[in-house]
Amino acid sequence: MNALEDNVSDILGKAMRGRGFDAQEMASQTGLEPGRVEALLQGTFEEPSARLMAAILGLNPDAVARLGRNEYQPQVTKPANLAQVTTYYRDMAVNAYVLWDPDTRDAAIFDTGTDAAPVLEIIERQKLEVVSIFLTHSHADHVHALGALTAALDVEAWSSTFEPLPGTRTFRPGDFFNAGQHFIRTRHTPGHTAGGTTFVIEGSTLDAAVVGDALFAGSIGGVKKDYPESLEGIRREILTLPDSTIICPGHGPMTTVALEKANNPFF
Repeated sequence: MNALEDNVSDILGKAMRGRGFDAQEMASQTGLEPGRVEALLQGTFEEPSARLMAAILGLNPDAVARLGRNEYQPQVTKPANLAQVTTYYRDMAVNAYVLWDPDTRDAAIFDTGTDAAPVLEIIERQKLEVVSIFLTHSHADHVHALGALTAALDVEAWSSTFEPLPGTRTFRPGDFFNAGQHFIRTRHTPGHTAGGTTFVIEGSTLDAAVVGDALFAGSIGGVKKDYPESLEGIRREILTLPDSTIICPGHGPMTTVALEKANNPFF
């Protein structure tokens, strides 16, 4: 199982950047010594101070404390027809996903990671026919293997009209696709990037959402502007899905809507 993408230091740092707080402002708001704030941001977990910072930043202090005590690791039973493929961009693990219809063998790829080989191995082993490649956003770690995959599979790739990638066709929010008997609808979840997209997958064998870097297990992707609007977009477009929906993030382990509503400190 993939490790959580973010620790408490990452979470506090993302919330501070989103709200425009530096360490000095954080110390002023909480009454903590600046050195204690810096220590928390550098990886020293101290629960009372972390709870205090969380409350000021609009995070759930109990969820932050559970993460700091290493008590949250989502347990998700991976569907047989959904593969999470993890490759590495420098020292960062990044996820791509392959979804397929067990009956028709039609498949879709979501993001590419950095190495086409493990994705192609799944396609060959499962005897799949890829109908499309869908991109959650255009950051290099998520699209690095796009050229190799499109060349090997001779399929079209799709990116958001708000963040078009050269050589791809573009979709808009609410556009509708299918892979066999699975239906795929696009939802705009910007913040980490302008065209950040969640792909909601519905089918008889699977309900899932491929969210890119909008949402991680226990955290969110980095947001430097429009922070409140980005959080509201995640609540509206992702966390209103059925509780059993499997969330497939761009980094870290898979989770579910129910688990994130209960354990993600940003919500």
